Amino acid sequence: MKRIAQTIRLRPERRREYLELHSAVWPGVEDALHRSNIRDYSIFLHGDVLFAYLEYHGDDFEADMAALEADPETQEWWKLTDPCQEPWPDRGDARQWTELTEIWHLSPPGDDATA
Repeated sequence: MKRIAQTIRLRPERRREYLELHSAVWPGVEDALHRSNIRDYSIFLHGDVLFAYLEYHGDDFEADMAALEADPETQEWWKLTDPCQEPWPDRGDARQWTELTEIWHLSPPGDDATA
């Protein structure tokens, strides 16, 4: 399992639109995320900063992300959501969101990651 955290800015003038879209995410978009082995996906908001957390439970991340990006309904969804977002200038090769580096994780009790 791969944990992924991402961030992007929310354009203040598009805040209401973005929140309305996410109050009822299209079922086809959710299905595409599930097919791409994405689990426990959450988006949080602080001021005008969006933070996303998700878990990837597949075996071929690149192939699953390519399938997600090729999904027609997801592409239509992004046509609505992308204009609401303002990417950070240092996002690198990322399509929109900047991926964050995990620096610490609390493992379950008794889970010795060093063994």
